[in-house]
Amino acid sequence: MLTIPREICRDLDQALTREWLVTNGIGGYASCSITGANTRRYHGLLVAALKPPAARTVTLSKLEEEVECGGSTYHLSTNEYESGTINPDGYLFLEQVGFNGTIPTFVYQSAKFTLTKTIWMEHGHNTTYIRYTLAQDSQPIRLTLLPFCTYRDFHKELRGAPNWRFDVRANGNSVQVTAFDHATPYHLVTTPRVNFVHLDLWYWRFFHRVERERGLDCVEDLYLPGLWRTDLQPGGSITIIATTEAVASLSLDIDAALHREWIRQNTLVENVPDQFTQQLYLAADQFIVQRQVQDQSLNTIIAGYPWFGDWGRDTMIALEGLTLVTGRYADAKKILCAFARYVDQGMLPNRFPDAGIDAAPVEYNTVDATLWYFHALDRYMCVTKDESLLRDLFPTLESIVDWHLKGTRYNIRVDPTDSLLWAGEPGVQLTWMDAKVGDWVVTPRIGKPVEINALWYRALKLMDQWSVQVGRFSSRYDKLATQVRLSFERFWYAERKYLYDVIDTPYGNDTSLRPNQLFALTLADDLVSPERAKLIFDLVTRNLLTPFGLRSLSPHDQHYTPLFRGDQHARDAAYHQGIVWGWLIGVYVDAYLRVYGDRDAARVLLNPFQVHLSEAGLGSISEVFEGDPPFRPVGCIAQAWSVAEVLRVLGRTTTLSF
Repeated sequence: MLTIPREICRDLDQALTREWLVTNGIGGYASCSITGANTRRYHGLLVAALKPPAARTVTLSKLEEEVECGGSTYHLSTNEYESGTINPDGYLFLEQVGFNGTIPTFVYQSAKFTLTKTIWMEHGHNTTYIRYTLAQDSQPIRLTLLPFCTYRDFHKELRGAPNWRFDVRANGNSVQVTAFDHATPYHLVTTPRVNFVHLDLWYWRFFHRVERERGLDCVEDLYLPGLWRTDLQPGGSITIIATTEAVASLSLDIDAALHREWIRQNTLVENVPDQFTQQLYLAADQFIVQRQVQDQSLNTIIAGYPWFGDWGRDTMIALEGLTLVTGRYADAKKILCAFARYVDQGMLPNRFPDAGIDAAPVEYNTVDATLWYFHALDRYMCVTKDESLLRDLFPTLESIVDWHLKGTRYNIRVDPTDSLLWAGEPGVQLTWMDAKVGDWVVTPRIGKPVEINALWYRALKLMDQWSVQVGRFSSRYDKLATQVRLSFERFWYAERKYLYDVIDTPYGNDTSLRPNQLFALTLADDLVSPERAKLIFDLVTRNLLTPFGLRSLSPHDQHYTPLFRGDQHARDAAYHQGIVWGWLIGVYVDAYLRVYGDRDAARVLLNPFQVHLSEAGLGSISEVFEGDPPFRPVGCIAQAWSVAEVLRVLGRTTTLSF
């Protein structure tokens, strides 16, 4: 079991950088620092997906706890205010945080009592349970709970006003909170029943320190509708349920509700041999969510918590590690089917809108998501032999190739002179190196990117194979693939003995030393010779390898930017210009195994991620890390393809391999 000890819990700077996350399988979540102080606008005890998995809305921001015991009052919560004030400082009573699966339990302790707080969500529902239990060896206490409320898009901050009053209606053990007309009501339910005392107060200027680091608005106000006060005897408990669901549908059998989630998580890992792998399986589960596609309940993958939605590229790259390595084949099929429904002009979606597909159009600015779809389908086919799905999808796959041959959006087209894939136009980002600030695309990569053409070659080889399997053989796929393989020689940068990152750009060939060339070593055996593969791999190792993945650019490049700090412009300027990406450990291990074949040595490369599970996003793997030591974790605290690729290559280097 993952445990954060007292010495970290009571060190404010360390505790504020450690964040817990629980999810509900439909895009909603609860998350906070272990201190109870919200350090991000994305933190909250119920961030509900009102149009699953989109329209994520912060409702119950936090609960504050006050304990009266033996004539003394103990404030267990922690807040940071814009003035710099920490008040109260309840983290000083936090003895430890332990995790049963992904369910956190916080242990608060004084000389007179021990109070635990356990938080989980009902899978498939926008419902969070917060359960307080007084230990048997404690003195009796009086517990006061104060619910701090909001109602806002999770990308924004909220400002209160003295004349703004939420509509608060208490009925039995339930309090209904409606922030304004047409806002979705949410409910705060106590079990056992405790009378609600109305207060109707605003608390001002809560400070979100991580948002300040990101150069964003970092202050919000929270509304306190009232409080509950109850006496607890040793062994007694009280639970607050926050939900956007109908109160009548809630399970008020708290033991049963907690047991259901424990059983669900334990089932996911019952045959998994070690704690590291178990934790990765549970982390993987947090990204797999439902998406309604027309009349079908299908699945998708959240790219990262707390702020990303479901992205085509991330989903296809993460599919193997999150669903196939973990044996979730039905989920994989639903994901493949969901994205196939949205193929348009031969392109997979880049991303679905945060507000929901009824509020904004699906975005298609990607050249690689579509090509990664072929790879993901192949990995699924290798495991399941699902010929029926292949036959169903084959017309869509044919149309994708057709569109790429004749040309589709954003000047994505096959160059008839060499059969390589060309993509790009000014102002549009199309590859995974997709940072854009205003009209400035930081790494435009217009031309023929190296990994895009390795993916294109793989897609053509797969289509040649699949056309035979489904009885629709066409020789064009093999002919095109052969031409791509011959033309791929153009990527060899003979002077420096590695591959160009992009050829035929408007400014010539791009000599930037980046990790993208490793995909040419791993997606096919015949694009790069063994001799060249070793030269490339060794050069990448010397320049790009870190304990947590690969740098996105060589430190020797004049554009190298190792720190991920400042406003959005500064951070996006660094995003793919030296920042380390955890997901790239996957292709690095693949290349290592091709060049050196030492599984034991490759497995050692994953050890730093085991330590990382106790840092940043607890139990998960961060999106990115700074490029220079100590390689500070930054970006999202839990990233799908980071977890997926560590899981996938963990399988390749151990007996998990299938």
